[in-house]
Amino acid sequence: MRNKTVGGTVSHGIIYILFLIISFFVIYPLVYVVSAAFSPGNSIASLNIVPFADGFTVKHFVHLFKNTNYGIWFLNTLKIAIGTSLLTIITSSMGAYVFSRFHFTFKKSMLMSLLILQIFPSFVGMVAIYVILYRIGGLDTLWGLVLVYTAGNIPYNTWMVKNYMDTISKNLDEAARIDGAGHFRVFTTITMPVARPIITFLGITSFTAPWMDYIFPKMVLRSIDKQTLALGLFSFVSDKKNEFTTFSAGALIVAIPFVIFFLLTQKTLITSFGSAGVKE
Repeated sequence: MRNKTVGGTVSHGIIYILFLIISFFVIYPLVYVVSAAFSPGNSIASLNIVPFADGFTVKHFVHLFKNTNYGIWFLNTLKIAIGTSLLTIITSSMGAYVFSRFHFTFKKSMLMSLLILQIFPSFVGMVAIYVILYRIGGLDTLWGLVLVYTAGNIPYNTWMVKNYMDTISKNLDEAARIDGAGHFRVFTTITMPVARPIITFLGITSFTAPWMDYIFPKMVLRSIDKQTLALGLFSFVSDKKNEFTTFSAGALIVAIPFVIFFLLTQKTLITSFGSAGVKE
């Protein structure tokens, strides 16, 4: 009996040590970035490996808002993120409702094509995207970038929301139609409230994705006043610049909308999964 107790204690000790090691490798980079944002130096070579060992200063944050266009970058990215999130929710949820509730020719083929489209990396169609935006006047515009992100979000997200809507009982739809509700009213007043968990998740993922994307803003945007956070921040750590601490300060501020967005949606997300709907 004593051997079993000793063996269990050793096993728990080993597990705790492994978790501590894993936690260190996960948390240390985040703490190091926070430390760099408040460190007096500029380059990464001047930073101490021990967080906050170099002192404390807020000059990098002052530099961001006084000497750079960080406020403009932040506002542009926020507009793109909100626009992408709203359009993705509308298009993906409506498409998912059609695939979930209606039967029509080539339905399975169209669903399969959505998955096939998601297999290919988005940059495969960069030339086509550039030409299309050029034809419709979407180059060097924020709404053009919103269209690119929304189009890229539609295939997989439509499939994902459709699978969730399949679990919602169609008896709810039939009961609403007996009361005289049309398809659009059923979609807005019955299906969408019950599908709130997956819609919330969709809103979070589509809102967070554009913040640090670099490839498409680099291709679409040209003007300085149209740049996003990714373009602006990465200019601090280019071949000609090595302002890692300024980059860290800017990256730290980016976390603010994510924290606010999570605080606003976490209650809805958690409570909704507990009462998602009735399965057939």
